[in-house]
Amino acid sequence: MIDQRVAASPETRRQLPEKRVQSIDVFRALTMLFMIFVNDLWTLTGIPDWLEHSPADVDFLGLADVVFPCFLFIVGMSIPFAINDRLAKGDSYGLIIRHIVVRSAALLIMGVFTVNVPELNPQATGLSSEWFQILMVVGFFLVWNVYPSQKGASQYVVRGVQLAGVILLVGLAILFRGGDGNQLSRMTPQWWGILGLIGWTYLTCALIFLFVHRQPLGSLLAWVLFTLVCIAGHAGWLRQLWPDGPSNWILGNGAFQSFTMAGVLAAVLLSRFRKNQSAQHLLLLFSGLGGLLLLAGLASRQFFIISKIQATPTWVLLCSGIACLVFAGVYVLVDINGKSHWFDTIRPAGTSTLTCYLIPYVWYSVAALSGLSLPDWLTVGVLGLLKSLLFAFLIIGITAVLGRARIKLKL
Repeated sequence: MIDQRVAASPETRRQLPEKRVQSIDVFRALTMLFMIFVNDLWTLTGIPDWLEHSPADVDFLGLADVVFPCFLFIVGMSIPFAINDRLAKGDSYGLIIRHIVVRSAALLIMGVFTVNVPELNPQATGLSSEWFQILMVVGFFLVWNVYPSQKGASQYVVRGVQLAGVILLVGLAILFRGGDGNQLSRMTPQWWGILGLIGWTYLTCALIFLFVHRQPLGSLLAWVLFTLVCIAGHAGWLRQLWPDGPSNWILGNGAFQSFTMAGVLAAVLLSRFRKNQSAQHLLLLFSGLGGLLLLAGLASRQFFIISKIQATPTWVLLCSGIACLVFAGVYVLVDINGKSHWFDTIRPAGTSTLTCYLIPYVWYSVAALSGLSLPDWLTVGVLGLLKSLLFAFLIIGITAVLGRARIKLKL
C-alpha cells in the first residue's frame, strides 16, 4: 500500500508562520459582518445610494460592491496557510487535492440551491419558498456539520444523519420547479450563486497555489494572468482572438480569481517578511501595494467604468487595493498591537463563516411564515440602518450559540 502521507520538506516548514495570524480571522469576521449588513438593506427604504450595489451601467463604487471582493481576498489569504499546514503535517498532494475538490463541490451544491430559491414556483413545487429554504439549510447542516470524533456505534449514527441530509437535499432538488405556470424549469446552475462562485474560485486558486507554493513567482504570474484576462475580456481582445469562443466561462472573466490570487500573494509576502521585518515595514509594504493598486484602478477608469455587475478591471483593481489597505490596518491593530479582544463580539463570524452566511435564510423564512413585521419607522433611513447593523450582530450571536452547541458548518 502506498503511504498517503509524506514528510514535510524544509521548504514547506520555512513557509509556515510561527503562530496563527489572528488578523485573517478578524478581517474575515469584519467582512462577514458587513456582508450580512448590506444583504439586509433590501428590507429598508430611504437610505443613501452609496451603501448599496451600483447598477450595472453606472460608473460608481458602493459599499456593497466592496464586500464580496474583500471576502475573496481573505479566501486567498487563507489558502497558503492552510495548504502549507497540511503539507507540514505530511499530507500528500493527492489528499490535499481531494480535500480541495470535495470542499469546492460542497460550495457548488449549496450555490446551486441558493441561487434557484428566488425562482421557485410554490404551487408546482408543493412547498413555499420559506419552507424550501428552511429545509435546504437543515439539509446543509445535516450533511456538512462538524461532528465530534466518532468511535464505535456513534460513527454509524453520524453517517445515518448525513445520509438523511443527502436524501433531504436530493428530494428538494427533485421537487423543485421554477418559473411561472406556462414555462416551468428544473433546478439549474444559472450563475452558481455567491457560494458557487466562491467554490469555483477556491478550486482554481487553491490548486494553482498547491503546485507553485515553492515558487512565489508562480502565484504572481497567476494573478497577472487572471487580471489580464479580465482586461482582455472587457477590451474585446478575447473576442478578436477567438470569435466563436464561449460567451460565458465557468470561471467568469478572471475577476474573482484575481481577487483571490491577490490575497494569496498577500499571505505569501506576510509569511516571508513578518519574521524579519518590523511592523512599520510590513505596514509600508501592504500600504504601498494597496496604494499602487488604487492608482492602477484610477488609471484604468479612463478605459473601463467601475462596475461590480460587469466585473470590470477598474472594480477589480480598486477593490484589491482597498482590501490590501484594510488588511494592513487590521494586521497592525490585531497582530502587532494585540487588540484582537476588541473583536471578540464578532469573532464567530470569522471562524464559523459559512454558518453565519446561511442563518439569515432561516431567519427571513421564519419571519415571513410568522406573519410578523417591524413597524415602518424601523425600516427607514438612519433607524433602518441601525436595525440592519443590529441584525448583523444578532446573526453573529446566533452563530456563536450554535457553535457552543456543536452546530457549525465547516468544509
